[in-house]
Amino acid sequence: MKTSYFQLKGMGCAACANTIETAIQNVDGVAVCHVNFGAEQATVEFDPKQTNIEQIQQAVIDAGYSAKPIEDTTSHLQDREKENREIEQKLTRKVAISAIISVFLVIGGLPMMTGLNLPWIPTWMHNPGLQLILTTPILFWSGQAFFLGAWKGLKRHQADMNTLIAVGTGAAYLYSIFVTFFPQLFLNQGLSADVYYESAAVIITLILLGQLLEHRARGKTSDAIKKLMGLQAKTARVIRSGEEIDIPIEAVNVGDIIRVRPGEKIPVDGELIEGNSTVDESMVTGESIPVEKHPEDEVIGATINKTGSFKFRASRVGKDTVLAQIVQLVQQAQGSKAPIQKLADQVTSWFVPVVIAIAIATFILWFNLTGNLTLAITTTVGVLIIACPCALGLATPTSVMVGTGLGAEHGILIKGANSLELAHKIQTIVLDKTGTITAGKPTVTQYVTVGGINNDHELKLLRLVAAIEQQSEHPLAEAIVQYAKTQGVTFPLPEIRNFQALAGMGVQGYISDRFVQIGTSRWMEELEIETEPLQQYQTSWESQGKTTAWIAIDGEIEGLVAISDAVKLTSKTAIQALQKMGLEVVMLTGDNQKTAEVIAAEVGIQRVFAEVRPDQKANMIKSLQTERKGRKKQPSIVAMVGDGINDAPALAQADVGIAIGTGTDVAIAASDITLISGDLMGLVTAIKLSKATLNNIRQNLFFAFIYNSAGIPIAAGILYPLTGWLLNPIIAGGAMAMSSISVVTNALRLRQFKLN
Repeated sequence: MKTSYFQLKGMGCAACANTIETAIQNVDGVAVCHVNFGAEQATVEFDPKQTNIEQIQQAVIDAGYSAKPIEDTTSHLQDREKENREIEQKLTRKVAISAIISVFLVIGGLPMMTGLNLPWIPTWMHNPGLQLILTTPILFWSGQAFFLGAWKGLKRHQADMNTLIAVGTGAAYLYSIFVTFFPQLFLNQGLSADVYYESAAVIITLILLGQLLEHRARGKTSDAIKKLMGLQAKTARVIRSGEEIDIPIEAVNVGDIIRVRPGEKIPVDGELIEGNSTVDESMVTGESIPVEKHPEDEVIGATINKTGSFKFRASRVGKDTVLAQIVQLVQQAQGSKAPIQKLADQVTSWFVPVVIAIAIATFILWFNLTGNLTLAITTTVGVLIIACPCALGLATPTSVMVGTGLGAEHGILIKGANSLELAHKIQTIVLDKTGTITAGKPTVTQYVTVGGINNDHELKLLRLVAAIEQQSEHPLAEAIVQYAKTQGVTFPLPEIRNFQALAGMGVQGYISDRFVQIGTSRWMEELEIETEPLQQYQTSWESQGKTTAWIAIDGEIEGLVAISDAVKLTSKTAIQALQKMGLEVVMLTGDNQKTAEVIAAEVGIQRVFAEVRPDQKANMIKSLQTERKGRKKQPSIVAMVGDGINDAPALAQADVGIAIGTGTDVAIAASDITLISGDLMGLVTAIKLSKATLNNIRQNLFFAFIYNSAGIPIAAGILYPLTGWLLNPIIAGGAMAMSSISVVTNALRLRQFKLN
């Protein structure tokens, strides 16, 4: 399966989004399609053997819209920004001209609307012929998109927002034309010869004004992406042929040596090779405290060098940089669809036809009851205009766009709206130990051999151990290799034959004719290797929360290493915050039971699963998911937080997989949420953000449903028999426009939400 993203054009409301979604899903080979009305994007998962991008595009064109594949996120966003400016300029021009004409028409129509003789208004201003001439360009130039959209929908046997607006304003306009040319026909039957040109013109103007304000507000929902893109440096100082030259960032190649001076932005990702400094990574990780950087440390493009000058080797450029990937992930998340949106989609799928039916019934009812054609037309137009489902279509996607963008600004990458919604339902959080609760930078603190204190023997053994561990990617292995360097072990190390890394157990291999095994006490027990000679050391070190690694040569214990990995400064605070939120926090680790319990006690975790092999972690998550919690005793919603390759299956099994951004690419790929900074406080923030976003979505849906539920009966004249009051179609047009604006504005309130 392949996933592609498309930028859509021509949508007027949520019903249009449903139309496109249905059209794409009907293409053979398409497995999943989500259309996000707020982001105007489609996410399509399809089988490239059965279909292709061109066929999907054609399906959208056949449905009356257009679709452009999103290939390069940065260039797409730049093109989108340009298009948005052009759309805004066009809307502004139409609104300005329409507003001027509409004001003239309203003033001219005041005598008719009020029934008063207003001598200060010249007679020629309320001449029906003049009003017809002035109204026509508003309908068919300013409101052209509504009538074209309605015509396209009619050809597809579908109705949407354009249909409601076109039918509503068109009815008022055509009725007025008939009255203009045949006034006596109405007067002879005792009917008024009033015209409603100003209603049609003002309704179009107000809807366009609403679209302009909504367009501007929706543009702000993408501010997070714009802000991220704006972080990127424009040039880089590259060293080539011994000279430092400034080149555009697009011209930087992998392997280039780049110099960065104090106060400058780091142009691309790379590895520091010379110099020391502190770097402000807050714009990417959300962490405000500058990070110290030394040779061999990684640096991230777009972060700011604070103090020293240094050189680094470029390792990732262009779309491969961390910043570019963050922008792409945020954009994908903003284009995804939350499960809560299904209700709004179901409503909008039948909403417009029902509204048209109500409008027809309203006309028939009032005309039959009163014989008043003006009353029947006024109520019918009011129903058609006020009932636009735009607010329903915008309720969820705008909040998702703001929420995921806000998360990115705080160093939290949320891969989709589904994860954003599910995070607030989490009941159990499972934390890996190494690299998640602890810093993930283990160091060797003790080393002892069976032979006792014999420096020559210790060094020879340590050299064998380092040679084996150098083949492993495990953080503990790296710690042992680094320790060997500090103890004077000579490099290069001996050649290894038949190296094996046994997940959750240890490593082994041959050096010359000697078989070296390094691993856990559990593994030694399974191998039936006697560990008694050094057992006292293990007991003492593990009681201090240290991890131990046994060294066996040819089936005999030769030594023991103690490794310490300090707990992150914020881990205890974060775990306490999670527990105060009513969540159960569990530790799941492959480390031994004693060490795990010591670390758990230090950070306040009560429930510990230790000595769990990587292949068992996913089953452990599955077991926790079967536990029933809450008042309804439903299966538990479980989140897994980890950073290593061995955590990937568990991350995938969990309802919400959360990767520590400082970990491996495999873990990040398997997760739903990534905490870039590696700080567990980001987990607290992510859950708070999820709750805030879902509350915002519920508010939007409530406003949208209530608006339509109350607006349609009022527009239909439900209050007329009691009060004699009718909703003017002009007010209905203004109310419809304001409903969408209010939903988008409410979504933008999320940007002010304090997550820390």
